[in-house]
Amino acid sequence: MKPPIEPKALNCPNCGGAVMSDRSQCEFCRSRLKTVGCPACLGLMFLGSKFCTNCGKKAASAVVTDDTKQSDCPRCKLPLETLQIDAVTICECTRCGGFWSDSATFEQICANSEDQESVLGFIGGDSHPHAHPATVSYVPCPDCGELMNRSNFARSSGVIIDICRQHGVWFDADELPKILSFINSGGLARQREKEKIALADERQKLRDDARRLAAMERRAGIRSIDDAETSSPIVGGIIRFLLDR
Repeated sequence: MKPPIEPKALNCPNCGGAVMSDRSQCEFCRSRLKTVGCPACLGLMFLGSKFCTNCGKKAASAVVTDDTKQSDCPRCKLPLETLQIDAVTICECTRCGGFWSDSATFEQICANSEDQESVLGFIGGDSHPHAHPATVSYVPCPDCGELMNRSNFARSSGVIIDICRQHGVWFDADELPKILSFINSGGLARQREKEKIALADERQKLRDDARRLAAMERRAGIRSIDDAETSSPIVGGIIRFLLDR
């Protein structure tokens, strides 16, 4: 077990005043403070700092914003903090380390490598000390309160996330960095390629079945069914199902 990190003096990112790392408010300018770890050296710094004071690495531009539509953490029932990490807006539970993202933002993160780097740099790789135990349980959507569906991200990542189809995705602590690592390692691209191949194979099977059926009808003396008729609602439904998986 790692020993607790001793508080140290850091510079407030707003006024530059020296403030202990365990403080949540600057005693000079009264701005809110949040301590995060540098992804490069794991040294402490305040959220909003441009550079790590320990190793000098440039930090992701991240600030806590005021949100009048603040939702509660589905685990802890405490208000979520809205964070602006470079171009990404996401909500965090400061107690359990979980994150809430709307659907559009999550798609943006998955598609943009720079956003992935910014978010992963902010979160870091360490386990959260108050992470929720990895048990199978359904949690309510922070926005509508309906129980969310559990899903294995990309069907092959091994990371189970909670999804509200209408509003977004909930990540327990450590799940979002695992997903970003999965994407960065090419896991999402490989899964998409597998699904394209499976879809192409299924389409070929349907074409082969249609040709066999036509050949049987010709041998039986039954009038051939034209292309418009062979595109039956059943076949179309199967294709749509495969595309929508």
